[in-house]
This record gives sequence, C-alpha cells and structure tokens, in this order.
Amino acid sequence: MWEEQLKVAIQAGVKAVKPILEVYNSPFDVEIKDDQSPVTLADKTADYIIRKYLFDKFPNYAFLTEESFDDKSRLNNDYVWIIDPVDGTKNFIARNGQFCTHIALAFKHEIVVGVVIVPLTGEIYYASKNKGAFYRHNNVTKRIYVNDKTDNLIVLRSLSHATAREDEVIAKHHDKIIKQEKWGSSLKACRIARGLAELSYRLSEGTKEWDTAVGQIIVEEAGGIFLDPNKKRLTYNRKDTANHDGYVICNRIENFLL
Repeated sequence: MWEEQLKVAIQAGVKAVKPILEVYNSPFDVEIKDDQSPVTLADKTADYIIRKYLFDKFPNYAFLTEESFDDKSRLNNDYVWIIDPVDGTKNFIARNGQFCTHIALAFKHEIVVGVVIVPLTGEIYYASKNKGAFYRHNNVTKRIYVNDKTDNLIVLRSLSHATAREDEVIAKHHDKIIKQEKWGSSLKACRIARGLAELSYRLSEGTKEWDTAVGQIIVEEAGGIFLDPNKKRLTYNRKDTANHDGYVICNRIENFLL
C-alpha cells in the first residue's frame, strides 16, 4: 500500500546526500538554536531539498521536521512526513561519520514508512508497514531481521547522551549483558534490526518524534520491540512532539530489561 511513498522517500533522502557531504568535507559554521542544540548548513540545506521533493510528489501531505517551523495544521492531516535531515548533528560536527538522514511517514499517528540513509557510507535502511525491513549497500539489498538471543546481550549506548540511570539498569542486568558499544543517531536501532545487537536504551527526555520514527518502524518490521519504558508504543503527529519518557529497543520482549 505504501510502495510509492517509500520509493519517493528514498529518492528524497538520496538527493540530500551530496549537499550534506559537501558541507561535511568543508569548513563550516555551527549555530546554536533556541533549544541549545547545534545546527549547520547541512541540516538546513538537506531539510529544504527533502521537503521540496516530497511536496512536489505529495502536495497534500503535511510536514514535521526538526529544522522547520512547526505548522500545527499538520494535526488535522492524516498524512505527515516526519524528517530529521541530519540526525546526529553533534557527530556531524565531530566528523565521526555517525549521522543519518531520517524520513518517515505517519498515517493517523502511526509510522507506515521509514528511511534511514547514512551519507558517509551510502547505506540505506528502510521499511514500510507489514512489508518488512531492508538494508541496501553497494547495490545489494537484503531483508533484515533481529536475532533471537536472550543472553550474552550487546547493549548499544549513545555517543553523547548516556545517563546514570542507564548505567544502573545495565549494571543490574550484568548477568545477561556482556558488552556495551557506543553508536550515534539511529544507527543503534538499525544495528538491532540487522541482528548485530540486542538492546538499546534512552531513559531520559531529549528525543523528539523525528528522532524515533524511522527506527521504530525499521525495528518493528525486523521483528523487534520499540516501546517507551512503560511498554507503550510511541504515537506520532502529536501536539507535543517530545518523547518525555525515552524508549527501549530490544530484539525480543524477554530482553525488555529495566
């Protein structure tokens, strides 16, 4: 049902890769937004390119993006593109490569299409409702699945947002968790969807809808779990876009460890 929207979302993301990398590979300025988060020319340029491409193809759909004014008329639209043109701006600034482009489509508060593009490597992760999750690299596409491990777990931590509460939870379950790795942006969700790790936490405020939308559908379509700490599914196109309680990502519900 969502094949055309998925195709267009991938095309929009791919169009933004070149201008993102042009900024990345050149000297650039960093601005600080009102919420104290950083922004660069790459964020702004990619946001414009993606929105224009999507609008040209689906002019009746609304938008919610990190880098644009939040037009609340979206709340009256069943179809809303949710975009983070450069997720992991701090990693972009640090030039460590761990940043992504996010494009998701919400239909009646549920994500039905999600695309993650890793500009530096050309990797693409994507999923659509009830059609599975996929990974494309070097012109090879394969369907991806979470693994079925319930012990000897690898937990993925944020490069820049790890908290003491997460430290406590991981220490509590030291008998099941054997390794911690640090990854940026939605790469944590994507690695769990590929079966390369089993668990990831964000047990604090700070993320918004555009941070979690793509990861949620990719993980779920790969057979995994993406819930808030109260085991409730995240909904989208909300008036308040903040994910106040954070989230837990895991390969199996048995590994929902708190």
